[in-house]
Amino acid sequence: MGLCMYKSKGIQAYRKDSLKSDLASADPHRVIQLLMQGALEKLALGKGCIERSDLEGKADALTRAVEIINALRDALDREANPELVDNLESLYEYMTVRITEASVSKDITIIDQVMNLLLQIKGAWDQITPADKQAAYEGQSEVRMGAV
Repeated sequence: MGLCMYKSKGIQAYRKDSLKSDLASADPHRVIQLLMQGALEKLALGKGCIERSDLEGKADALTRAVEIINALRDALDREANPELVDNLESLYEYMTVRITEASVSKDITIIDQVMNLLLQIKGAWDQITPADKQAAYEGQSEVRMGAV
């Protein structure tokens, strides 16, 4: 087992339980924040594995990062803002292609670039206020009620 794959079982159990607890009580906005944070963590882990020549760990971490970014892309709501969704879809696709390139070439500068892009998106997402979230949820409820 590679160095990057070594973790205390207790820490793994705590993090898994903590994440499950956070997800269980999370609103959709928080779920997206958690997914972005998870992708960033997997990218950082993959970068560290490349630096230590832990190829198995690199493959695991970067594959998981791509899966999380694909989940973010799948969660986009086209009806909310089609133009923004198109841009984010393209950006997420670009990230997954670049992560694959980084994995093959073992180039950590590519991972840094992807992390910077994701940090920019996350930074904007983190700026959404509770009032903005409430207005969005109320707007969705009105649309659903109008469709009935």
